[in-house]
Amino acid sequence: MATVDIVIPVYNEEHTLPRSVDTLTDFLRENLENPWTVTIADNGSTDGTPGVGKMLSHKYDGVKYVHIPEKGRGRALRYMWTASDADIVSYMDVDLSTDLSHFPELVRAIEDGAHIATGSRLAKGAQVTRSLKREFISRCYSALFRLMFFTPFRDAQCGFKALRRDTAKSLLPLVKDNGWFFDSEMLIIGARNGFRIRELPVRWEDDPDSRVRIVSTAWTDLKGLLRLRFGGIPRTAAEGDGGNGAG
Repeated sequence: MATVDIVIPVYNEEHTLPRSVDTLTDFLRENLENPWTVTIADNGSTDGTPGVGKMLSHKYDGVKYVHIPEKGRGRALRYMWTASDADIVSYMDVDLSTDLSHFPELVRAIEDGAHIATGSRLAKGAQVTRSLKREFISRCYSALFRLMFFTPFRDAQCGFKALRRDTAKSLLPLVKDNGWFFDSEMLIIGARNGFRIRELPVRWEDDPDSRVRIVSTAWTDLKGLLRLRFGGIPRTAAEGDGGNGAG
């Protein structure tokens, strides 16, 4: 049975982290048959997160804490996925905005042959609670990257993804961004290189305390899309075996 590594990237989350890890580990023990590890990837926190993360790693079996000096969600995921020896690498946002009931679906999608499985707030069947502003920006961003790259997926930025370990190690050297655009860049490069992408509709509820700055993130994403569009999409040494497509 495939082993699973679940990375939780965190930055200054001393108050949210204990509740999230408690909820996640309870869920995994009851609902995931695969052997699993939860890795708290602390990317440069300046509050009490390091102490909390270390405490949680001692409190719960299967939970690890790793300190990464520099900020950046993409940097944290790159570091942890590269170092992982699990068959399936994954991540979710610390606020657990995506309903955990969908996590076994991500794992099954990989076991059934997908190279990448990603939660989607825009796929048919998704149930989303968020502000009109966030919904509008998300749909505009989706329309933009699909128009530019003809991707098979609609939602690139949902913080709920799983990959085969060999797929991650093929794609990560090609992804330049270390911040919020990391997800989009990885999926676009993966799709262009023929990796099978399975997009799963999820139940998702906006975190009112989200650290994402919408305007600055949107500007960074736009610059990333233009870089890929006019700079070219790199090719992996070994392309995906069987084409790509969204489920």
